[in-house]
Amino acid sequence: MSIIVWMRDREQRQSLGPLPEGVELHLIPEGATPPAEIVDAEFLVPPYDSPAVLQLLGQMPRLAVVQAISAGTESLLPWIPKGVTLCNARGTRDTAVAEWILGAIFAMEKRLPTFAQRQQEHLWSHQLLEELAGKRALLVGYGSIGRCVAEKLTALGVHVEGVASKARSGVHGVEDLPRLLRTADIVVLTVPLTPLTNHLVDDRMLSQMRSGALLVNASRGAVLDTDALVTHLTAGHIRAALDVTDPEPLPAEHPLWDAPGVFLTPHLAGDSPQAEQRVYSFIGEQIRRYARGEPLHNVVVRTESDSGSSQEALS
Repeated sequence: MSIIVWMRDREQRQSLGPLPEGVELHLIPEGATPPAEIVDAEFLVPPYDSPAVLQLLGQMPRLAVVQAISAGTESLLPWIPKGVTLCNARGTRDTAVAEWILGAIFAMEKRLPTFAQRQQEHLWSHQLLEELAGKRALLVGYGSIGRCVAEKLTALGVHVEGVASKARSGVHGVEDLPRLLRTADIVVLTVPLTPLTNHLVDDRMLSQMRSGALLVNASRGAVLDTDALVTHLTAGHIRAALDVTDPEPLPAEHPLWDAPGVFLTPHLAGDSPQAEQRVYSFIGEQIRRYARGEPLHNVVVRTESDSGSSQEALS
């Protein structure tokens, strides 16, 4: 019997590579109602933010694997039927996210949003700018993205410290976070959204940050307490660069839009043509491993016969 694969349709799917004989590939039209035949899927790669597809998971009798297109899987987890394996795409978007983080830090430290506004106003106004070298950066979440950011910041002369769910060689445990926040010039969030990280950075944590420090969130909006953040931004206590928000999309009337000292982008840090190519290359390898009966990479939720989870709260 054929292995029926359904996946999101992108031009980068050419990076899948050759698929084994017996694999039957079908594409999910973007923005359209999922075809009725999708319920025959054995291996599924759902589009991002696809409730119409996710609502059908419980009606797929052959479904064995759901492969995410990102490292985060919190939107998929509630829909995964018992006995179905869920895998993430950890590692495929590291470079794109790390480069966004680096760009956001440079933009905020060099006050580029301010100068862009002054350009629109035709205002020539000099300002003394800080250097990034010599600053202290705290990376909250030290998985593959955190390590990629650390490598790039270290090369620029930034003193980097990492925080993970549990202390290990060279990395602090989450219990050290309040103390470390007091001395950090830049705090970067790259944690997955889990019950343990929901509102991890709340009013208490924000209060620990030093005055004028920069908070960068490239993980998930709900990791950060938005109301508390608006309060601290309005008070001029800290600055922020956010690729994600809670709620998301951010409503037009939300006060975060106009809060002082904040730079916003619409959840695009991990999106690039190169990242999409890596995602599809990874998916192709996952399909080949599945067809050969080999263990899959990046398993988040395993089948009943191999219970457990590989995803930690802070990596």
